[in-house]
This record gives sequence, C-alpha cells and structure tokens, in this order.
Amino acid sequence: MNIITGETGAGKSILLGALSLILGDRADTKVLFDKNEKCVVEADFEIQNRDLKKFFEAHELDFESPAIIRREINQSGKSRAFVNDTPVTLHVLRELGEKLVNLHSQHETLDLVKAGFQLQIIDAIAGNQSLLDTYRQKFTQYKKDSKKLDELSAQWKSSSAELDYLQFQLKELAEAKLQSNEQQQLEAEQNILSNVEEIKLSLQNAVKTLSDNELALVDQLSEVLSGLKTVKNYNKDILALSNRLQSVYEEVKDIVGEFESLQENTSLDPEKLKEVNDRLHIIYSLQKKHSATTIENLLKIQHELEDKIFSVDTSSIKIETLKAELAKQHQELISLADRLHSAREKVLRNFQTNVVVLLAKVGMPTASFKVDMTKLQQQELNGNGLTEIKYLFSANKGFAPGEIKDVASGGELSRLMLCIKSLAADALALPTLIFDEIDAGISGEVALKVGEIMKKISRAHQLICITHLPQIARTGDVHFYIYKENKYNRTQTRLKELKGEERVIELAKMLSGDKISEAALANAREMIAG
Repeated sequence: MNIITGETGAGKSILLGALSLILGDRADTKVLFDKNEKCVVEADFEIQNRDLKKFFEAHELDFESPAIIRREINQSGKSRAFVNDTPVTLHVLRELGEKLVNLHSQHETLDLVKAGFQLQIIDAIAGNQSLLDTYRQKFTQYKKDSKKLDELSAQWKSSSAELDYLQFQLKELAEAKLQSNEQQQLEAEQNILSNVEEIKLSLQNAVKTLSDNELALVDQLSEVLSGLKTVKNYNKDILALSNRLQSVYEEVKDIVGEFESLQENTSLDPEKLKEVNDRLHIIYSLQKKHSATTIENLLKIQHELEDKIFSVDTSSIKIETLKAELAKQHQELISLADRLHSAREKVLRNFQTNVVVLLAKVGMPTASFKVDMTKLQQQELNGNGLTEIKYLFSANKGFAPGEIKDVASGGELSRLMLCIKSLAADALALPTLIFDEIDAGISGEVALKVGEIMKKISRAHQLICITHLPQIARTGDVHFYIYKENKYNRTQTRLKELKGEERVIELAKMLSGDKISEAALANAREMIAG
C-alpha cells in the first residue's frame, strides 16, 4: 500500500502524466520541460509473479524481471517506446500497460464498464479459472478447425467445379496410352513410309551402279585385285595397298547385299502409313491442347491430373471427417459452457449482496447493485462460453439500476470498483491499482472504511493511492510526499518518502492544517499505530 500526499498543485498530475506515457498514451510536446531536449520516462516492473510470459514471447520480447519500459519524446513530439531495450509500437505498449497497471480517477474510463472484466470478476469469485482455461483452449482449437474446414470447403468447391473437365482430360490422356520415346519412332517410320518410291529407286540405282552393270564398281575392284595378285609379293607397299583394297572390295560387296535386302523389304504400305499418321495426329493434338512439346510432358501432365482428382476425392473425405470432429468439439464446448454458466449463477446472489454491503460502508447506503446475467443460444458460443453479463447500479434510492457507464459518476465508479475488486482480490491476478481522487466527497468513518478495503487488497496486490484524507493515508505501508521546490530560478516537483516523525507530522497537517497542535500529533500517532 503506497500513499502519496501533498498540497493541491504540488505536481501529482506530473507523476500520473509520466505514468500514462509509460502505459501508451499519446505524447504531446506540452509535457516537455525543455523544448530543446529529448524527454525520457522510464519505469521498472517486477513481473516474475505475473502471467505475462506468453505476451512477451508473442511479441518477441525478453522476459526478464524487472521489465524496463522506456518512452522517449523528441522536440517535435514524436516518440519511441522500448520494453527491455526492444522497440515496440504504442499498440503493444498499451496492451502491456493494461496488464501492468489499472489507473482509477474521476477522469479515467474504468475496466468496470467492460463486459469482459465484469465476467472476469464473477469467474474469479466462482473459482472458474481452471474450467475456463480448459474451455478456452478447446474453443481456440474449435475456431482453428472451423477455419480449416472453411478453407477446405472453399478449395473443394473450386476444385469440384472443374472436376468433370479434369476427369475428361485425364480420360483422354489415359486412352491415348502414351509411351516414352514413341513419338521419335513414329516420326522416323512416317518419314520412311511417306517416301517409299524415292527410297526404292535410289536403292535400285545404288545396287546397279555397284554391281549390276558393265562398269559395276564390284567388278572393277575385282579386276584391280587380280592385276595386283602377281606383283604384290614383290613389294611390301603394294601388298599393304592390295590388302586395303581387298577390305574395300569386301565392304562394298556387303553394302550391296544390304542395299538389296533393303530394296526387297521396302514397299508401299498405305494402311501402315495411315496407322502411323493417325497415331501422330493424336499425339500432336494432345501436345497442342496441353501446350506440351514432348510425350514426356504429356505423361507429367497426366500424373498431375491424377493427383488433382485424387486430392478432390480425398478432400471430400477430409471435410466429412472434420465436420464430425467439429460437431463433437461443439458438444463438448456446450457442456463446458453450461457448467461455467451454472457456476456463475450460483455466486450471483452472494456477490450482489456483498457489493451492496460494501457500498454502504464506503458512503453509499442507498445504492443498489445487480448483475443481469443471460444465457445465450448455442449458436452464439464465444470465448467466454454462453454467458452475457451486465452490471447494473444506482447510487440513489428510488432509481432503478442502470448500466454503470450511464449512471455512475467518477467518484461512485471508483468506490464501486474498489468494493468489487476487494471481493475478487484473493482470486484475481490484479495489476497494480492506482487510485486518484477516490476520496472525493467522503470523510470520517466512510474514509476509514475505504482505507481498510484498500489495505485488504494491498495484502496481495500493489496499490498506489493519491489522497487528501488522513484516514486513508494512515493505511500506507509506504508514504510519499510530493512537493514543489524553487531552485536555480526554476520550480521543480520533488517526491520523498516519509518515515517516522515526518509521517506523523504530515498526517497531523492533514488533520489540522499548517498549525499543528499536540492533539493533532497525538491523533496522528494513534492513527498510524492502528
């Protein structure tokens, strides 16, 4: 419990303004003391006991305690923010700030008007945290799977729309029974069959020239060899040349034999030519249709079509399987949401009664408080279950309770928040609570009760309270005094911790003014002693 006191205008707004910058408020050059220099505001937060690790990991920040948050504002009003020396956006800073500090004043919008926070209080009092964690984990998975189903369904719808065409294309390629390297063989065969007459005539001429006329090359070579037969043994060079010529003679005779064989086997075959042309026509048509240049390309396209069709077929199975799984998940979520709603209903009556009792203690004896809880339809299932909630409040007798944001003043809102948070303090991981002007319009016994409630909350949570009332100031574990000091022709705001007799004197001043009496000092000592 940290108390801050001081005279009006001493500079408490500077402290809160600096903290607001740390929590992500927009910067303004009006806050700069020296317009020619950069302004730096820094705060340290002990976070080892806070469930903030996931937040730090999600934003790739070092999770270290203390967490050091720094805000720098330059002369033009532009600012930069850092968490443990890592730059962050103002959006991230605000998110983190909400988890670290709750600032309550006449001028701040409180969590209390938010439905999410209202339900969080009920769940804390009902002891729902473990059940709620289980529910939210399953709900997150349910939403992920629902999104996956939507994506699969969209893909299947798009693919199935062209399924008939894909199947037609595949059937056409499959029926063609394409073979690798088939095209080259067919084109070679087509080239022969299309030029049979020319080939046959050329072969006849070749055979005739080589072996079947008066000047046949085979006969001439034979004659030359006969002429060399008698002299080749006289000269080794002639022998070598004769042997080479003999090889040529044998090769030419062999070539003549092959020419004759080709000539005999080459004949017109219109039916075979038509068969080859028809087959090539099929291949060329498919290549043109699929923008392919080879049979290998067509075979690859055929395999891709098979994969696409298989994917469409298996997608429909996946979709049905996922639908069944989602239906099962949904029923499980409904069951958990029903349990949550029942647990919330069970604590409502006592919660409402206890809030009203505490409101009377803090100076609102005629106030009424009610929790309007509604169970949603199953199709309205959300991250909190099936419960919709509204806190209704009236500070005055004879007025029907209305929504807090519409009927509560700043002071009423702060005290109502104090009462509600005190009931949930033991079960809820509250951030640091800062109360400014919570003492507006109260005094005496009511102020004592407000101080006692805050003291109770501070046993497990850090509280900072700016107050003008000694009844509240007495509850502090630590007491700070804020004041102005004129030095070097400048007015500066200072903050000092009061201890021992300094604190007694400060409380006495709050009791009796600047002229401190012995009675005021004695009263102050008695208040501190408790």
